[in-house]
Amino acid sequence: MIDAGSTGSRIHIYKFNYCGPSPSYEYEVFKMIQPGLSDRTKTPEGAAESLDVLLDEALRVVPVSLHACTPLAVKATAGLRFLGVKESQAILVAVEKRLREKYPFAVPDKDGVVIMDGKDEGVYAWITVNYLLDAIRADSPKDAPTYAVLDLGGGSTQIVFEPEKGTENVGGVLKDGEHKYELVFGGEERVLYQHSYLGYGLKSARESVHRVVEFMDGLRTTRTSGEGGPRQVANPCLAQKTEKEVDVPLAEGTKVKVLMAGAEVGNFEACNRVLELVMAKDA
Repeated sequence: MIDAGSTGSRIHIYKFNYCGPSPSYEYEVFKMIQPGLSDRTKTPEGAAESLDVLLDEALRVVPVSLHACTPLAVKATAGLRFLGVKESQAILVAVEKRLREKYPFAVPDKDGVVIMDGKDEGVYAWITVNYLLDAIRADSPKDAPTYAVLDLGGGSTQIVFEPEKGTENVGGVLKDGEHKYELVFGGEERVLYQHSYLGYGLKSARESVHRVVEFMDGLRTTRTSGEGGPRQVANPCLAQKTEKEVDVPLAEGTKVKVLMAGAEVGNFEACNRVLELVMAKDA
């Protein structure tokens, strides 16, 4: 499984034992590269080639006799969702073409290389956590509690949990809507609450904070560079007496380089106000 996220791409090479009532996890090999497929410096073909180092690891780990019957999938997340449809589709096509032409693994004909829906991204994380904690396997105790998941990604954040029956929901059933996810796993039907917050992943939220801070500073000062370097911008959310050069995203895909600087004295109230603006608390 290749997880193509906004900050990087990761391969997970799993081995399961299928002799019991539920697949039994044996081990995993993990490898990561940066940046992700959505890096705008790459062509679609270049993005596809960037995955070679991950796939070469799969060739090394998976026995040669099992190459042809080992399924391989690429699931992209918020990083590609932020690109336009044309750009993201070109990358997916290039990736699938390279996988089929260069590597012996079995790529599914349907949804083998896709951008995951936000609701599936969170639910799959919920399945992973609860499977590893032995809460939802076919042989798990029937009264085993399930665990809520808060999945903080680079471009989005997902919240998923199984509401307790007979509490806040009438009859213990969620009302229909995008937040409701009906799942069958381990021979049992479950109803989950899920929500994906696009733009509130770590990378996206940080960029939003930088954008607000730069904009507010521009209202007070002239947007000119400092002597021999980028313009200095006071950032109340940085640690005291620290500095960091950042590229602040502006309109139409442009960026401006500024030097974010922490104050002499921390300012929690000012930083909190920036975060309230980013999270649209006034809306």
